[in-house]
Amino acid sequence: MEFIRITSIHDPYFAAMHRLMQEVFPPEEVLEAPLWEEPLQDNGLRVYVAVERGQVVGATEYRYYPEMEVAMTDFTIIGREGLGIGPFLAQRRQQELNEWAVGSGRRLKGMFAEIYNPYLIQDHSFGGIKPMDPFVRREVLAHLGYRKLDMDYVHPSWLGDGEAVGELDLCYLPYEETDTLPGSLVAQFLTTYYAILPNKPAAWTEMVEKAGTRQQIPLLPI
Repeated sequence: MEFIRITSIHDPYFAAMHRLMQEVFPPEEVLEAPLWEEPLQDNGLRVYVAVERGQVVGATEYRYYPEMEVAMTDFTIIGREGLGIGPFLAQRRQQELNEWAVGSGRRLKGMFAEIYNPYLIQDHSFGGIKPMDPFVRREVLAHLGYRKLDMDYVHPSWLGDGEAVGELDLCYLPYEETDTLPGSLVAQFLTTYYAILPNKPAAWTEMVEKAGTRQQIPLLPI
């Protein structure tokens, strides 16, 4: 299996990846294809596909913020069962993130991820792919060490319509022993991460402002 970086919307693998995203994720979670052109050229972002015999069978997007010394996994897609795509993507991503941090002269303290709450999701089938089932994904991520932040969470829709999207938890995988995160770090991260979206719902703005006033936000089991 190959781990191939995508840096252009004109890469044939990008079209295959975007189709896979549309099959797996609800519309509000998928940025329109033309809007990927600039982000893909951003060196602070990594988009990789898992390619098996010329076919895109998985993908992951992630980023690292040297000034905060944290990473963010935007998404991980497992497009087919029985190929070991999940471990392959996780291991290759972790390897590059470690190298990225060292190359920046900084550390990697932890990694954020938005994780679907299967107890709130009503109609998402995730393409009928069993490894993408939110109950399965949540348990896998719990085993990896992810914990959810003790806060009600929404994020701005990637459709750019200013709507708030719920049914998720903001989670964090600590690489250093800790049971809390500074509220100021959480607010800084969310403000930076969603800077690309001009339309922010009031619920999101209020959430970020509230997080910024908290000295520490507990990390809870998921």
